[in-house]
Amino acid sequence: MRTFRIAMVQMNPTVGDLDGNVRRIIGWLREAKKAKPDLVAFPELAITGYPPEDLLLKPQFVEDNRRALNEVIRACGNLVAVVGYVGQGSLSDQKEAVSSVVPAGRHELYNAAAIIAQRRLVTTYAKWYLPNYGVFDESRYFHPGRRLPLVTVNGTAVGVNICEDIWLPEGPTRTQAAGGAEVIVNINASPFHVGKSRSREQMLATRARENGVILTYTNTVGGQDELVFDGNSVILDQTGEVIARGKAFAEDLIIADLNVDAVARNRMAHGRKKRFTAAMAAAVERVAVKTTRAPVKRARVAPQLEAPLGELDEVYRALVVGVQDYVRKNGFKKVVIGLSGGVDSALTAVVAVDALGPQNVLGIFMPSPYTSAESGEDVAELTHRMGVEYRTIPITPTFQSYRDALAESFVGKPIDTTEENLQARIRGNLLMAFSNKFGHLVLTTGNKSEMSVGYATLYGDMAGGFAVIKDVPKTMVYDLSRLRNAVGQTPMIPKRILDRAPTAELRPNQKDEDSLPPYSMLDPILKAYVEEDRSLEEIVAMGCNRATVAKVMAMVDRSEYKRRQAPIGIKITLRAFGKDRRMPITNGYRSC
Repeated sequence: MRTFRIAMVQMNPTVGDLDGNVRRIIGWLREAKKAKPDLVAFPELAITGYPPEDLLLKPQFVEDNRRALNEVIRACGNLVAVVGYVGQGSLSDQKEAVSSVVPAGRHELYNAAAIIAQRRLVTTYAKWYLPNYGVFDESRYFHPGRRLPLVTVNGTAVGVNICEDIWLPEGPTRTQAAGGAEVIVNINASPFHVGKSRSREQMLATRARENGVILTYTNTVGGQDELVFDGNSVILDQTGEVIARGKAFAEDLIIADLNVDAVARNRMAHGRKKRFTAAMAAAVERVAVKTTRAPVKRARVAPQLEAPLGELDEVYRALVVGVQDYVRKNGFKKVVIGLSGGVDSALTAVVAVDALGPQNVLGIFMPSPYTSAESGEDVAELTHRMGVEYRTIPITPTFQSYRDALAESFVGKPIDTTEENLQARIRGNLLMAFSNKFGHLVLTTGNKSEMSVGYATLYGDMAGGFAVIKDVPKTMVYDLSRLRNAVGQTPMIPKRILDRAPTAELRPNQKDEDSLPPYSMLDPILKAYVEEDRSLEEIVAMGCNRATVAKVMAMVDRSEYKRRQAPIGIKITLRAFGKDRRMPITNGYRSC
């Protein structure tokens, strides 16, 4: 049986940390070498991290990326490797040594895959399809590729392409398969959202079956600002069956022996000889890779097949990795969180503890005149169970001093949300004081439901550096809390926190439902309007009350200015507030 051994490196790069990323790549090359693979695949833009965004507008950054690639090339030794980097120049230039000077006037950039063998750059693949939707903005920086390397490695024909290229039925994979590719090596930086890994595998299965190829999908893992990459690298055989799957939300090295003879048998049995047109032939660049490695006997490896996570487990892991990497990659050590006794701050704190350890989390409880005794008791119990330090700083004296200072100017005016917001802003000031004094990162605790309708205070509970559950609807906050409580002998979040009616406790006997529809009603409306762009009539047709829908839509539209000033937060839904949704603040259009 003719086999091809691939090593897929599911690594966690840091955007812009070229030296650090090269060290990680070289470390993984050493690990992969032990398995004697025919080819080692690294993720999309592994050298620069993804997405590098406007760093790409800095010529020095692009040049440094080329020098970094040279280091990787030297470190590969006799290994054949595919490594994501930023290519520059005309497409023909990409076959030259990366240390050569880019010809004057050729400033085109490419999202590229370096194909390395014998300590040299054999050829480069430049990504064909540049996504420009959702969180992606590749057309701003890159030019599309137009050549399709087909590389023969130890007798196996390998086609290399990048991320979005595999999603299109008529894309590079079809041409490469028609030209004889038996294995497709697709490298990726595919960010997470709920259900993404399942839909991705379904697409990959279709692509493998329709082209009769073995498909290897190497994905990035880790957090980058609001994005989290889930890993879940996968290999599918020519029938679309998953034969290997890497870990979710963790670095991993996936080794697999691919049965290449089965590809030819499958094509013969099903008449899958693809039509290879003259236009296809013109795009294909055939490259034979010569290796000096003597044939070796290798014990066959059984590829790992990690079980897929459930949706809630995925979300929770994404939140933990997102916090962990944002804190670590930005040079923070500890975080500070305002604890209210409510479920949002409780979940945020538990995620932070799981991400950073209890010794790196500080809770601040800031009771006001309207804070209940139950809230104080629940905060004390929560912090005890988490094992974190917490401090109580009453804000009643400060709140009264603010009211005294404003009394003359506010004479004759009734108490309203102004006084409620003063309390939130005092708390925001105190949290930021801890950040300034001790260098802690403030984690905000607002959820997606609140952020959608503006049920949050600018420079108050929105003040901070990172919004952990910004993209988590309120109903999911409860689901995630119960999920986490099922781990271990003692539930981390006290039962009363989950059972109490949601309240901001900014006025006597306040409840969220005084201002908002019940969250069980609100969240489906928000998903339909914010994530799916459905109209008033379409949402009403779902069985929702017309007046309620119209009110919610108006609240969402009016609150854009608040969201624009909020800290970034972890994306877990198909459409988050941030890069996904770019609505104008000054906007005269009303959809209801």
